[in-house]
Amino acid sequence: MTGADLKNKLRVLRAEREWSQGELSQRLGVSRQAINAIETEKHEPSLELAFRMSQLFEMRIEDIFQFETK
Repeated sequence: MTGADLKNKLRVLRAEREWSQGELSQRLGVSRQAINAIETEKHEPSLELAFRMSQLFEMRIEDIFQFETK
């Protein structure tokens, strides 16, 4: 993205539940590498995956992901 970054709380939320990246990936139906890429903000999740995360963590999408301008 130009001029903005999508930040997320995925690592914190996962740690609070004591889930490994592998456990979270299984719950969401994606690879562990995908979870790692999203946590390190090298990749943005699809809208569908963001909704699945929202449902899994019982949080609004905007409480998991924050759009920050530079």
